[in-house]
Amino acid sequence: MLAIPNTSHHHMPASFVLVGIPGLGEGTIWISISFCLIYILSLLSNCLLLFIIKTELSLHGPMYFFLSMLAMNDIAFPSCTVPKMLAIFWLEDEQVDAAGCLTQMFFVHSLSVIETGILAAMAYDRLIAICFPLRYTTLLTYSVLVKIASFIVVRAVIFIVPIPILVGHLQYCSNNIVAHSYCEHMAVVNVACGDTHINSIYGLVIALSITGFDLLFIGLSYVKILQAVCHLPSKEARHKAVGTCGSHICVIVITYLPGIFSFVTYRFGKKTVPHSVHIFLANIYILYPSFLNPVIYGVKTKQIRQRVQRYLLHINKPMP
Repeated sequence: MLAIPNTSHHHMPASFVLVGIPGLGEGTIWISISFCLIYILSLLSNCLLLFIIKTELSLHGPMYFFLSMLAMNDIAFPSCTVPKMLAIFWLEDEQVDAAGCLTQMFFVHSLSVIETGILAAMAYDRLIAICFPLRYTTLLTYSVLVKIASFIVVRAVIFIVPIPILVGHLQYCSNNIVAHSYCEHMAVVNVACGDTHINSIYGLVIALSITGFDLLFIGLSYVKILQAVCHLPSKEARHKAVGTCGSHICVIVITYLPGIFSFVTYRFGKKTVPHSVHIFLANIYILYPSFLNPVIYGVKTKQIRQRVQRYLLHINKPMP
């Protein structure tokens, strides 16, 4: 776990208290059960997706390399928050020690950055596949894929490591209640009683520079893709090209919309959006894309869909 400063000038509490999602009333039990079921299904579906890609030789290509990365990230991302959130709901275990809080903060935000990087890499993959189909395998070799993956992970670590360090050096008073269900950066920063401008500015810079860059890259990639699609000779070819991008576009929408809403709300909409709604959507941002991503690719990718159907038929086949 990340270490916390231990000097007389910093008074970080030994532990924080997470409030979960306040204001749910009797709906708490149903929300917690639904989150638990979705989390379990997310783990199972992403593990199945990884197994299919690993065992199906026809899926050993660049597109599925990035899809495997996305599945692994979708296993890790909700696993950082959901177990503790369920402990808050069911066991009233609201406390988390300071080092554990900073560690959770690092993994939540680094995995979020990795997620956007993977989506940008997948957009690049589609760009090469549609605009330069004859050079696809030569441009996206295994060594190139490993370098892209390494860059995505290293970038996340380098940019996110300062966040828990800065939070650990804030001045805290007697308050240790975090108005969130997990140790989100700005939620913990709001607990501090000292100057938090550096933390707020750094968080804003990270969001605009990394997420903003990835979104811009994805947008420009699809502009190029649409231009290439419009010049394809037949309607069938255009339909096939667009179809290969459909699942990726769906994943982008369900990933970015809740995240952007949460980001904007924390900084500009505190007075207009109920806090419970904001926390709920922050959890949706982590949990639901992890559940929906393998479903989307399973439905829209023919090879994966056929492999899943074979497994289901094999399971349902009566014993002799």
